[in-house]
Amino acid sequence: MTGDNSGMDGYRSGFACFVGRPNAGKSTLTNALVGTKVAITSSKPQTTRHTIRGIVHREDGQLVLVDTPGLHRPRTLLGQRLNDLVRETWSEVDVVGFCVPADQKVGPGDRFIAAELAKIAKRTPVVGIVTKTDLVGQQQVAEQLLALQGVMEFAELIPVSAVDGFQVDALADLLVGKLPEGPPLYPDGELTDEPEQTLVAELIREAALEGVRDELPHSIAVVVEEMLPREGRDDLVDVHANLFVERPSQKAIILGHRGERLKQVGITARRHIEKLLGSRVYLDLHIKIAKDWQRDPKQLRRLGF
Repeated sequence: MTGDNSGMDGYRSGFACFVGRPNAGKSTLTNALVGTKVAITSSKPQTTRHTIRGIVHREDGQLVLVDTPGLHRPRTLLGQRLNDLVRETWSEVDVVGFCVPADQKVGPGDRFIAAELAKIAKRTPVVGIVTKTDLVGQQQVAEQLLALQGVMEFAELIPVSAVDGFQVDALADLLVGKLPEGPPLYPDGELTDEPEQTLVAELIREAALEGVRDELPHSIAVVVEEMLPREGRDDLVDVHANLFVERPSQKAIILGHRGERLKQVGITARRHIEKLLGSRVYLDLHIKIAKDWQRDPKQLRRLGF
């Protein structure tokens, strides 16, 4: 339902984004608010690379969540591009949620982000969000809220847990309240505006990241080369994808002993892709080496950054 806004007094719609250090719980929070998996989550920091939008539909408004990569001090060209992407997103949204996990002390990384956010806080409201409250006691949550208050001036402060649903609805109320009045931006029922191919690539990358040691999170990129319904079948989709790593040693890690790990990646990814597409999937995965792609502008472009 778009376009006609008659009889929708007080309806609000607009864009919000979550920022915070890598692994502050931004993607998990996006998924909890949307009610389904639109952003990949992983215990490895820095797993989000695309601004994936999740759409929250409510009686009183529509909240479009833009999920940005974690802001960090960049060491590579890729890192620099991800940071630019974050700042660009901030300048375009109606409200920003600054996420700080309850179980980690407010540190220099948070202050670095707060200093950046202070530049936009005059024209864009910034809400302070203490995430992962399920991991600590009430006392620690209270202390974290106080610590966060000292970092910058927030429009509002709220503790939440995406895992057990604590205050997720209250956060949605708060964010929608900061949006401008206006008609819905997306049709009812749409949960993300990301092309399916991008989501499929992200699901494959998430499966590849699980269980891979710490040195690999940044070194994996996935490109879906082809995604087509099988000829003569309306219940099967063929997905051909390449997993790019930077070095032969990394290829060996992802392959695993006799290709066992890659096989597991395929099984996990296929399960999620079938859920996303609502169809059976044949997944064809290949690992390729793109030497030092994170530092090479030409390769970054080819891999979609």
